[in-house]
Amino acid sequence: MFAKLRSLFKGQRQTLWLKSLLARNPLNLSRWVLCWVAIGIGSGLFAGLYWSVLEWLTQWLRSFEGVSLLLIMPLAGLLIGLVIHWLGNPGEISLIVDNIHFCGGRIDARKNPAMLLTSLISISAGGSLGPEAPMVQVTGSLGTWVADRLQLTGENLRTLSLAGMAAGFTALFGAPLGGAFFALEILHHHHVLEYYEAILPAIVASCASYLIFILITHLGMAPTWAFPQYHVDRLDDFVLASLYALIGAVAAWGFIYLFNLCAWAFAKVSLPLYIRTTLAGLILGSLACFLPLTRYFGHEELNGIVEGQFTAVMLLLLAVAKMLAIAVTVNGEWRGGFIIPLFFTGACLGKAIALLIPGTHPALAMIATMAALNAAVTRTPISTTLLLTKLTGFTPFAPILFASLIGFFLSPKLPLIKAQLKATLS
Repeated sequence: MFAKLRSLFKGQRQTLWLKSLLARNPLNLSRWVLCWVAIGIGSGLFAGLYWSVLEWLTQWLRSFEGVSLLLIMPLAGLLIGLVIHWLGNPGEISLIVDNIHFCGGRIDARKNPAMLLTSLISISAGGSLGPEAPMVQVTGSLGTWVADRLQLTGENLRTLSLAGMAAGFTALFGAPLGGAFFALEILHHHHVLEYYEAILPAIVASCASYLIFILITHLGMAPTWAFPQYHVDRLDDFVLASLYALIGAVAAWGFIYLFNLCAWAFAKVSLPLYIRTTLAGLILGSLACFLPLTRYFGHEELNGIVEGQFTAVMLLLLAVAKMLAIAVTVNGEWRGGFIIPLFFTGACLGKAIALLIPGTHPALAMIATMAALNAAVTRTPISTTLLLTKLTGFTPFAPILFASLIGFFLSPKLPLIKAQLKATLS
């Protein structure tokens, strides 16, 4: 009897001691950190599986070249249209931005099947969009799902959704800090970071996602593109980077005009959705027949621009054709994201500048133009700098930042992603 009482008393004392220890936790570690890590792990697992399936489909469809693309890509467009017709429109980045601002940060997982199927077909067939949009849609909805399980609302729910989005961006780019900031910057056209409370959750989830994605795919540790080494040792380098950025900003204006013109043209086609997606496939197939490097989103093709031998005229033609391909892909209701395609376009322009102006170092010209063009279109100067530093292995950080800021401040007042402007006006 006394032994049982003594044992019970001892157990209660140990329980109270444990609770007291947790209450006086000397570490800046809480259950929230474990929650962010869990979201990152789940996002990394999904991203690794998605990338593996995408690679397998792309290898199979890449074998079709030349005239056969006039059949394969319209057929892919038809399939995309039918999937949207049957499963519903999954939306695009503007819808995700709207959900973060106006739906309490809730990202609807019911749109995931349509997004996954349409994006896999779009990207593997050769559309000029990358996988960041489907990754962000699914991983962001994972953050929402976790928040629902924990019965969170308001700021806490939105924070977990943003952590999931950041983990999705990071898996593609292999840059935890850049991916985290991109998920937060892409939400705004004027305020670079409004939801500052989500910075640390986004970074933690991104780090976890990054490790899991590397374990699955063995990608993301080294720079993605093999740019030649360059050392900044003169003040003139910053002046040159700023001049290249001016060209990138002008190109961004041209791209936005072309994009809106393409949107107007597709809106005039009063035909069923699957006919418009098929028409987009025919246009993309025709472009790829004449300029094969405009096919796909540029993840592998950009190395061909860096290492290949091209004339300045060919590079300028590729840049314009890639802009058209991006505009047709998006407005033709194919699914994906245009960040890496914009980098490809900027690389073409930068290398053309290097060929036209003797003595210009191609690495500085390409990267500064890439930074300014992307920052001007997406309004993400900080994350563009971080991403390009990682993707290119370009160690001088400051010239990229200068170019990104110039692109950002010289961008049109009306953003391409209209949902960014709605948030500013609300």
